[in-house]
Amino acid sequence: MIDLARLREDTDAVRAFINRKDPDFDVDRLVELDKSVRELGFRVEDLRREKNTLAKSASSGQVSNEVRERSRKVGRELKEEDKELKKLTKEFKDLYLTCPNVPFDDVQEGGKESNIPVREFGEKPTFDFEVKNHVELLTKLGWIDSEAATRMTASHFMFYRGELVSLIYALTTMMLKNNKEHGFEPVLPPYMVNEQALITAGNFPKFKDDVFSIEKDGLYASPTSEVNLTNVYRDQILSADQLPTRMTAWTSCFRREAGGYGAAERGMIRIHEFEKVELYSFVEPENAADEHERMIACAESILQKLGLHYRVSRLAAQDCSFASAKTYDIEVWMPGQKAYYEVSSASNCTDFQARRGSIRYRKNEGDKTKLVYTLNASSLALPRLIVAIVETYQQADGSIVFPESLKKSSFWL
Repeated sequence: MIDLARLREDTDAVRAFINRKDPDFDVDRLVELDKSVRELGFRVEDLRREKNTLAKSASSGQVSNEVRERSRKVGRELKEEDKELKKLTKEFKDLYLTCPNVPFDDVQEGGKESNIPVREFGEKPTFDFEVKNHVELLTKLGWIDSEAATRMTASHFMFYRGELVSLIYALTTMMLKNNKEHGFEPVLPPYMVNEQALITAGNFPKFKDDVFSIEKDGLYASPTSEVNLTNVYRDQILSADQLPTRMTAWTSCFRREAGGYGAAERGMIRIHEFEKVELYSFVEPENAADEHERMIACAESILQKLGLHYRVSRLAAQDCSFASAKTYDIEVWMPGQKAYYEVSSASNCTDFQARRGSIRYRKNEGDKTKLVYTLNASSLALPRLIVAIVETYQQADGSIVFPESLKKSSFWL
């Protein structure tokens, strides 16, 4: 959630920043509701105090008709005002929870078309034969079976076989080892999360339709371990010597991904269940910018070890995620698609998630608590990474020659 004090003190500036990110969000209504709830709250408290005072005077046994009438009137007003307060408070909270984070000053305006590539690694691979896409390659090799996945589950799930399974385990092990070397502690969270966990991370209520639910138990399949890791310290106060706290997790992720699946996004590029290794950090505010760069470098190092061509782009305001104040995407080149696809989004979420989850720290004993800053990055999303590897290292006969950095892995089955 955004800082209400900042919104109250500098409404015009905050409105301008929020509208850069979400032009449809009604900032003025949020300001109006905030003011109404506070004013009505004071009014209800005044009525409640007066009611208590009148009740005490009544207990003395000497009550005038005027006091009795006033007590009845205050009781009626309190009931009506309290009802209105609850109604406005709910409307305010619902709107407040859908307000996006405020983008940084240096985040450019616009949508996806305004994203700015800031650097790239390597060159696009060239081929002396007609390039195939990963669907053709993996189907011929017998390493994917979407029809079997549809029979046992539903469409847009995937069944992996043979060497592709070895590739998945080798990649995840490589990434976890890499991330540990960069100072991130390996963790393994549950795959199910509760509603408050999704509210804290910023997925609910705005993106509730994108999440698979287990209604009987009031739980949800985690769409990304960012959700899980955001909630490790929910409602807790950390000490300064616990920061930075860095974690990396390998989990399956589950997303409905509402919308169409075009021909350009078939196969493994957009599926409902996929593996992903995540990076997550809790830091003091003044260290967040450096931590952001550290995360990006960690994710980039994996692609460099794999010899894949990629670029890093700074996202425009409207393309940043809901909780992010600044995001860089790492986009890998896929020869079979003839396009770049995002394999990592690295985001500085400032105190947005921490405020939703009351995640605080105290610099010194006795000091006032402050909100931590949270940052996250994919490191990396496996399906698209696999697509890039398969399409980059394909041979004329349809075989795949995997990079030596993977074949040497002790986790290659």
